Amino acid sequence: MHVAGRIEDYALIGDMQTAALVCRDGMVDWLCLPRFDSPAVFAGLLGTEEHGFWRMGPAHSEGTRPLPADRRRYRGDSLVLESEWDTPQGTVRVIDFMPPRDGAPQLIRIVEGVSGTVPVRSELRMRFAYGWVVPWVHKVDGRTVAVAGPDSVWLDTTAQTYGEELTTYSDFTVAPGERIAFTISWQPSHHQPPAVAEPENALVATEEFWHEWVEHCTYHGPYRDAVVRSLITLKALTYAPTGGIVAAPTTSLPEDLGGSRNWDYRFTWLRDAAITLSSLLRTGYREEARAWREWLLRAVAGDPENLQIMYGIAGERELGENELDWLPGYENSRPVRVGNGAAGQVQLDVYGEVIEALHLAHMTGLARNDYASLLQLKLIDWVEKHWSEPDEGIWEVRGPRRHFVHSKVMTWVAVDRTIKLIEAGDVEGPLERWKDLRERIHRDVCEKGYDKERNTFTQSYGSQELDASLLLIPQMGFLPPDDKRVIGTIEAIQRELSTEDGFILRYPTSGDEAGVDGLEGDEGAFLACSFWMADDLAMIGRVEEARTLFERLLALRNDLGLLAEEWDSANQRQVGNFPQAFSHVPLIDTALRLTASGAYGGG
Repeated sequence: MHVAGRIEDYALIGDMQTAALVCRDGMVDWLCLPRFDSPAVFAGLLGTEEHGFWRMGPAHSEGTRPLPADRRRYRGDSLVLESEWDTPQGTVRVIDFMPPRDGAPQLIRIVEGVSGTVPVRSELRMRFAYGWVVPWVHKVDGRTVAVAGPDSVWLDTTAQTYGEELTTYSDFTVAPGERIAFTISWQPSHHQPPAVAEPENALVATEEFWHEWVEHCTYHGPYRDAVVRSLITLKALTYAPTGGIVAAPTTSLPEDLGGSRNWDYRFTWLRDAAITLSSLLRTGYREEARAWREWLLRAVAGDPENLQIMYGIAGERELGENELDWLPGYENSRPVRVGNGAAGQVQLDVYGEVIEALHLAHMTGLARNDYASLLQLKLIDWVEKHWSEPDEGIWEVRGPRRHFVHSKVMTWVAVDRTIKLIEAGDVEGPLERWKDLRERIHRDVCEKGYDKERNTFTQSYGSQELDASLLLIPQMGFLPPDDKRVIGTIEAIQRELSTEDGFILRYPTSGDEAGVDGLEGDEGAFLACSFWMADDLAMIGRVEEARTLFERLLALRNDLGLLAEEWDSANQRQVGNFPQAFSHVPLIDTALRLTASGAYGGG
């Protein structure tokens, strides 16, 4: 019986419309078709083998666990995965990839003999609707097809296949240099069958696509490998048809193993997408920035006063949250959720992140878009009316609304960047009125969000709690890095929100009782916050300390350079949805800052 691997045991492959997770033992445990947010065909990650999987690797005896690969790597700067097993009979390699789509989505697995003659087995168990529906599997013109409702998945291979126990098997051997390919393709069940795959041609084209894309990267510093892998991951999380960027390709991977902090991240958070855009812009990727700006304008079109914090990858507004009670959850972490109820929250900081991203796009020479400028002015009109109200904040608390300091700081950012746009002569607006607004917000935060006795900003007005989002105060230019209040806040967060191994928590959690976020249980160190700390340390001149923290964070990546949302210090494991854009973006940002400051060792 296969049990889902540790989160860091997975590799990401994808075609910029959906993604699959491949475990070290050759098991594809997660794949949604045809989009990131579609129901999963393989949902074993959140359940058991009964909920769908596809294993490819050396044959193993019944009742024994498949062995993990002895080695795996991405082929150069690409999203083509190679896994190799050394067996008593010889060595075999499996090449996994999803070609950038020109038609039906495909997952291709090529088995290659390296040495000896190795027995190999493919086990394919397709289950639609997140493991709920068993499809009708049959042959059509020599091809195997699984059909249920609106979905059909087609299997093409030159190997012999057979069905047993609602699973499609293939047993064969490979000798040195011999290659046998398997492809699954999704197609609406009422359409004609998809074209038969050409795996070898697709492999060449996929490698070329990624290598050409990486050539545009303008970063050539000491952390290039880590930065490029993060950029590839962010590109893989971009939904190519629209430019929308998912926060992660998974749902319900827990922040607290065995707990209930399990959320669906297969949507486009404006915050995550905006910071992703800024990292792409700073490393030379303007086309992605243009596509995201167009996505934003479509998503918000006609209703900027009701800006949502997140949308579907094509701009959908309705993201209703449901629980899938037939899935036991990753390591019994329940409930498994699809959809996200936080879409209806008010988070004032989003206005700042969106306007900061639009400002950066403009400053880096992205062709002007008059509607983007108009949108920016409309958003500021809304901020002017509502900035002084409480909200749910950056962390999407499900407790009562508060006057979160970070939210107020980001409304200041929104106004500040718009003033800069007006002063540059790019748009017209009530300059003096908004300068007064900028000053009022700044004064309000410094008076109500700052604890003079402890010399630190606090999570919310009147609160004693700290919050790692306060680390963004100097990065956003709200106060200079050498301001004593900034330094005091950084040092307070180090004292009060640091784990034993030196990483940073978002805010205090309350264990068995509902805390500020309205949830029970604890969570791991938040990786983005830990990168922010490294950034801040560099900004205040503690560059050696910043570099040490940054390189310790890099060491948390899995063997393929991927990061989830959080780090569980007690269990020494990655936790949360995976891979996580909100972890890879600050990795890039901190690498750029440390490189600019000369604060690095060997990389």
